[in-house]
Amino acid sequence: MQDYLKAVYQLGEMGPVATQQLAEALGVAAPSATNMAKRLHELGLLTHAPYHGVTLTPAGRQAALDVVRRHRLLETYLAEAVGLGWDEVHDEAERLEHYLSERLEARLDSLLGFPATDPHGDPIPRTGADLAQGPTLLQTPAGAEGTVSRVSDRDPEQLRYLGALGIVPGARVAVVEHLPFEGPVRVRVLTSGNARGKEHVLGRVLAGAVRLAS
Repeated sequence: MQDYLKAVYQLGEMGPVATQQLAEALGVAAPSATNMAKRLHELGLLTHAPYHGVTLTPAGRQAALDVVRRHRLLETYLAEAVGLGWDEVHDEAERLEHYLSERLEARLDSLLGFPATDPHGDPIPRTGADLAQGPTLLQTPAGAEGTVSRVSDRDPEQLRYLGALGIVPGARVAVVEHLPFEGPVRVRVLTSGNARGKEHVLGRVLAGAVRLAS
């Protein structure tokens, strides 16, 4: 149940989430996603209209943010205290987040020094309010530049590749060009030792996985 709420929260930035989209994100059959959506609707955590997708109710949004908070605290702990790479912590946190008590959650938060973000730059919820999201590289116009704030943690290979390019939270990146016909995005990673930076071409999926500070 918690995984469904978290997935709807993460997928619902642009509006209602189709149950087929939800099923694909969770790796389950579409009928299973539909049945769970109906159950969560009955519990007052989702609004579900056939053929119109699902959205979180205020109670559902709060429940989703609680899971997101535990997940990101665990990712931070696994990176800082255990020494796992940023491409390894997501799957481990997925397994552990459902078993973290409120007491242990508070203790982890204190132990880590009340971190503001996880290893991927994702903000760790504090008040239950919605978390602001800056534009992705795909949404950033050519000629603009900014600081990488967040990188999607869903694909370990993607994280390793972007890390090798230096596209990590805190890096300065300029969007050079959006190639036509829904083509890839050409970007330049700016470093203090290289005024011109180094150019890379990112496919649309990769460019959509990197967010700049708003």
